[in-house]
Amino acid sequence: MRTFLVVNPESAGGATGRRWPEIRAEVVRALGDGAEHAFTERPMHAAALTAEALRNGFRRIVAVGGDGTLNEVVNGFFQAGSIPPDACLALVPRGTGGDFRRTFGLNGSLRESCSRLKGDVRPLDVGRLSFTRPDGSPGERYFVNVASFGVSGQVDRAVNSGTKALGGKVSFFLASVRTLLGWRDQAVRIRVDGGPEESLAITTVAIANGQYFGGGMRVAPEADPSDGQFDVTIWSGYHLKDFALKSASVYDGRHVRWAGTRTLRCRRLEAASDEEVLLDVDGEQPGRLPASFELLPGALRIQV
Repeated sequence: MRTFLVVNPESAGGATGRRWPEIRAEVVRALGDGAEHAFTERPMHAAALTAEALRNGFRRIVAVGGDGTLNEVVNGFFQAGSIPPDACLALVPRGTGGDFRRTFGLNGSLRESCSRLKGDVRPLDVGRLSFTRPDGSPGERYFVNVASFGVSGQVDRAVNSGTKALGGKVSFFLASVRTLLGWRDQAVRIRVDGGPEESLAITTVAIANGQYFGGGMRVAPEADPSDGQFDVTIWSGYHLKDFALKSASVYDGRHVRWAGTRTLRCRRLEAASDEEVLLDVDGEQPGRLPASFELLPGALRIQV
């Protein structure tokens, strides 16, 4: 299988670029010396590199970077035209948050991650998000981990406008504390699998394919990224004091038993609001509601 590595040298605070010879050596140890690579140079460059590699006959595309790099690589599969049936996605996680890898039990070790490049291939569900860009124009984005809206979108804005030098968990924790100061729930309208519209006051709604977001928060502890369903978690009435007193429950998944937490499963969710409700998509903040989230069962294959 011809392998192409899409490498974000700025991931992990620039350590990926500095340690590239070491990373490359581990890839060679796992796969031999046949893999090719390219460094990303700008936003969404990873998507373009992935699409080009697939058109050029590469069939194992490895995302070397964080959750944002992985998201761009996933989008590149869909930019390439029809996805070759023998193509697969793989990852060498090198980011600060590392949320997607946690669902698969990857601990971030470089050697372990590279050894998984010869692991089992399994189907991977993909979420397709149709949303509203900041300028009001329609946008579309694919995701494999978690998309959400509400306070999470505001946290993304805070994290991405600052530094992640303290690591993903600390950066998201501090941004969450700052954002929840004075937070009030937002009024939204949602529709699940074409059912009746429901009005809610929400802190965050997470549409989850994977289990973790926000630098290690286990928002959907039962999510399985190949079961053909989104796991949706709705938080309401959640304030800074809750985060301060019960944050451990957010990180280990016990929050689903809180009175202010509701969970459901679906294949499609639509959401709208008269307020500016920001989106979070695999750690990026691309726009706002109105938006729709649709699951594409088994749309990709992943090697882990």
